[in-house]
Amino acid sequence: MLERRKPITIEEAQAKLAALDIPQQIETISLTAANHRILAVDALAAYDYPNFRRSGYDGYAIRDADDHDFPKEFHVVGEIQAGATFDHELGENETARIMTGAFVPDNAAKVIMLEQTRSVPDQPEQVKIMVSANRDNITPAGAEFKTGDLLIAAGTELNPGGLGLLTAFGATEVQVYRQPRVAIITTGTELLHPGDTPQPGKIFNSNGPLIANLVAENGAIVTETVQLVDDYQLLQANLERLKATNDLVITDGGVSVGDFDYLATTARDSDQLLFNKLKMRPGSVTTAFVDQGTLIIALSGNPGACYTGFYLFAEPILRRFVGQTSRCQKVNATLTRIYPKTNGYDKILRGTYQLIDGQYQVQLNGSDVSGDLGNLQSTTCLFKIPHSHDPLPLNAEVETWLLPYK
Repeated sequence: MLERRKPITIEEAQAKLAALDIPQQIETISLTAANHRILAVDALAAYDYPNFRRSGYDGYAIRDADDHDFPKEFHVVGEIQAGATFDHELGENETARIMTGAFVPDNAAKVIMLEQTRSVPDQPEQVKIMVSANRDNITPAGAEFKTGDLLIAAGTELNPGGLGLLTAFGATEVQVYRQPRVAIITTGTELLHPGDTPQPGKIFNSNGPLIANLVAENGAIVTETVQLVDDYQLLQANLERLKATNDLVITDGGVSVGDFDYLATTARDSDQLLFNKLKMRPGSVTTAFVDQGTLIIALSGNPGACYTGFYLFAEPILRRFVGQTSRCQKVNATLTRIYPKTNGYDKILRGTYQLIDGQYQVQLNGSDVSGDLGNLQSTTCLFKIPHSHDPLPLNAEVETWLLPYK
């Protein structure tokens, strides 16, 4: 028989998880695999960028000494394509045809745009420049970055733009935080497998894919998903195996006080029980414990409670493995539809929100039943109805978590 549990608040539970030492490891990976990974070390410019003076336009490069008395004819002594160089200096009234982005001769002071020039009949090696230019149309070396400048700060989530920047400096690898490895165990003799025939008393395992997709969406690697019947020895064997090779194990179901809630027993006997009862609905039985150095977060088997518990407790942990804070944005919002029920515990509801005139407005999104999952697709936030004997009035201010990827 399990002893009576002592409930704690959501904030106390989150604080216990926040106090855990979450190791952050760094790995070097190919730049081609680094999109949306978290940079672990500042990326610095290895050299000036651009590392040569380059032309801003198609046109003709001229010396400062020849920049007068237009229109006049110049002798074309070469053509500089993008990627080519020009090894000698321009002489008096000499010019080089130059392309956008190409190397500018060392003693050229200005590039005259092609539109400001004319060809000279029967003189293919001559060009007439009609007017000067107000600007030199030359990007100097180091115009954007000097050697040692910060390109991208550590802790930044890399995206295609950032990867393009690193590639511009010749990078082929990058140091990033290692993604946490997460195993998922769903328990319940009532669970069917995909493809099974529906049966009375049985349900399909919707929480397994739900958790796996939430884990992957938040940047972790799902190493294995296991579906178990209610069997204590089977549960222990799988936990032992998965703890050895994963940073986090997330379980679902089996955390209440029934005869077959074996995860509750496992948590009680663990090396460090963090909590096994919360002052919240749904998901009051959400549990967290550490055993043999591995954190296990045990979520409720009810889909709504499972979904809520993931964002309140698992998502912040996953972000810490890569040196980040939770992507759930905590704000205050006004309640635009009265929630008539009262509770002895705080109620966490699935909602939708709007931002109107700088103020967040929130309302219940469909059902508040813990076992219902029809609103999970369209839920964009969670919000808290504090425990009270009286319903909150319309336009009351409530704590709200805006969910990422919504």
